[in-house]
Amino acid sequence: MTIKTSPIDMDARKNLDLRPGDTVRVWQKIEEKGKTRLQAFEGLVLARKHGLEAGGTFTVRRVASGVGVEKIFPLYSPMIDKIEIVKRSRVRRAKLYFIRDKVAREARRQLRRTRMMVNVSGVTKVVAKEEVPVVIEPEAEVKSE
Repeated sequence: MTIKTSPIDMDARKNLDLRPGDTVRVWQKIEEKGKTRLQAFEGLVLARKHGLEAGGTFTVRRVASGVGVEKIFPLYSPMIDKIEIVKRSRVRRAKLYFIRDKVAREARRQLRRTRMMVNVSGVTKVVAKEEVPVVIEPEAEVKSE
């Protein structure tokens, strides 16, 4: 006779080999108007904390609409339906918090390198830096009196 005390499979979560650098898809249960639906949150695992104990957590980061979003999930939360490991990456750090700064730096560098606003005859358009037209304005005429 087995007595189930938890609504989740503790052994399956314990045996889930979740590491920093993995890309995971976490299926969350969300309650709206008395109904429960599943919503996926897919991103990079930045950190695992407190191991396999009851209070163990993992941090997932994704970029949604150009904004970085991080969520901290309890490993044994009953609000998590399932955790899928989408991709594995080999990393050399236990905590990947430097990714936050790295992504912002890369975005700034890319904006600076590839895009530039050009105002030609009152019309503003975005062009690549290599395509920027050189506009030479004629010198003002000097009136001689």
